[in-house]
Amino acid sequence: MSEFLALSFDALLTRLVRPANTLILFHRNPDADAVGSAFALKKVLTDLGSRVFCVCESEIPARLLFLTDGQEQESVLPQAIPADFALERIVSVDTASPAQLGALYALYAGKIDLMIDHHGMGEPYADHYIRPDAAATGEILFDIVKHLATAGRVKITQSLCTAIYGAISADTGGFRFQNVTADTHLRAAELMASGIDCAEINHRLFDSFSMEQLRARAAGISNLHLFANGAIAVITFPYALKAALGLEDAHLDSLVDVARSLAGVKVAVCIRQPGTQGVFRVSMRSSCELDVSAVCAAFGGGGHKKAAGCTVTASDMEEAMRAIVSLLEP
Repeated sequence: MSEFLALSFDALLTRLVRPANTLILFHRNPDADAVGSAFALKKVLTDLGSRVFCVCESEIPARLLFLTDGQEQESVLPQAIPADFALERIVSVDTASPAQLGALYALYAGKIDLMIDHHGMGEPYADHYIRPDAAATGEILFDIVKHLATAGRVKITQSLCTAIYGAISADTGGFRFQNVTADTHLRAAELMASGIDCAEINHRLFDSFSMEQLRARAAGISNLHLFANGAIAVITFPYALKAALGLEDAHLDSLVDVARSLAGVKVAVCIRQPGTQGVFRVSMRSSCELDVSAVCAAFGGGGHKKAAGCTVTASDMEEAMRAIVSLLEP
């Protein structure tokens, strides 16, 4: 039995409305759902009288900084926390397991008060509100904001709506993935009605790439491996290649979508090596009945049936790929 409490939505709100100096943690190599949800929650808690600082093991990619509009921090790294910040509460968002927090978990293990997440497969590490039927953690933030705004506790701004819409759109692939529900569209419609530029948000999320990202995609295609008669596509990106091209981890975050875009692929995988050590980060996407969250859970990761991630320890990239593919092949 878990030592942590599964909270109702009302219990979640009760925990959040109490003013307290709060750190909001989100997963390393953050995506738009993590960034948008974290900074939306920062705005909410600030309106409620809390002093808030968002923290991540990795800096926010430049292409996602627009989701923090009006609340930008010079850095989200833990060493940037103000010296006079008297910590009273820690909340994590969009982070299904301790491993996804990276070095932050060693810093804050046992001190995290609350986790807010939408991943069906993971490892709760604090009292939690987890809603797997939500397509993104941004949907949960939408509900929090709507409830508190109706009660006159939070002011809805366009920057807040941009952060939440971006979070939802990103985790649904621009509303194309199977995790999208009718309620997802209804929430998006309300956000659109606020007057935000949804076309520009989606352009930034899906159609605007830096030269480094384009170099990463070209190299990824050259390192594409097919298995199961083309049903499984794996892109490998070793550290040596990343260093040779002058790339950073943030430039590799869409490579799994490159593998997924090949006709006939049912399961797409990206395996990248962040450093010289035998540690490999894995992202998976499924377009069939195979549950990639169960595969990732075998390596201590988690996520959704159709989208998940994990970390694999292996002697080299070939061994890491064999370990993954052996659980994917029929």
